[in-house]
Amino acid sequence: MKRHCFTLDLIDDEKLIKTYKKFHESVWPEIKESITSAGVKELEIYLLGTRLFMIMDVDDFFSFEAKAQSDLENEKVQEWEKLMWNYQKALPGAKPDEKWMLMENIFKL
Repeated sequence: MKRHCFTLDLIDDEKLIKTYKKFHESVWPEIKESITSAGVKELEIYLLGTRLFMIMDVDDFFSFEAKAQSDLENEKVQEWEKLMWNYQKALPGAKPDEKWMLMENIFKL
């Protein structure tokens, strides 16, 4: 199993952040299915202020490219992503339309 960590910011608005958290209390079943069917075994998101941190553990068959292609072809995932973008804010240095940015692991004990 391999672990990937990502980061992203939320728009600095207390009401928007509260709503974003509410959505994640009951993530749509189609979204959960798209994640698990791609080979994601565990996924957690943490929040501090406006900064999100996501830990994703994947199986040996997981592919970022395959997941991205599958997401593009899934109307429900596209609907969810469009909705979430109302609350999310790209990090400095992000490419156009880039949301979650992969973090570099610099230490492991």
